[in-house]
Amino acid sequence: MKLVVDTNVLFSFFRKESKTRELILNFELLDLNTPAFCISELLKYRETICEKSDISDTELSEVLEDISLFVGVASLSEYEEFISRAKSISPDRDDIDIFALALSLNCAIWSNDKALKKQDVVKVYSTEEILGFLGLR
Repeated sequence: MKLVVDTNVLFSFFRKESKTRELILNFELLDLNTPAFCISELLKYRETICEKSDISDTELSEVLEDISLFVGVASLSEYEEFISRAKSISPDRDDIDIFALALSLNCAIWSNDKALKKQDVVKVYSTEEILGFLGLR
């Protein structure tokens, strides 16, 4: 299953016992991608992530490396031609890159943001829904 991963899902990856981390690390059935913008967002909240996840800055860097092994990171040039359409679809301006990448890859989005489901062009699945698809609930 090919999916574009939203930043809110990647935030969950930093919690050592999270279902999100387990899904990303252990399921070859998932072909995961995210815009480089999402990685920038994670770095922007570096201190908060370390504090809430009880990890050091060094551990955060290691986890980011782990993410890059399991989640493809797409540059803007890879989905740029879909930005205009994504602007007309995305319920939240902060998620335009997520929608543009999903449109370019012709796939769904993995996000726990319920607002993203307020459109009917790109399918959006929550972590719980993905766990259900994989029979892990």
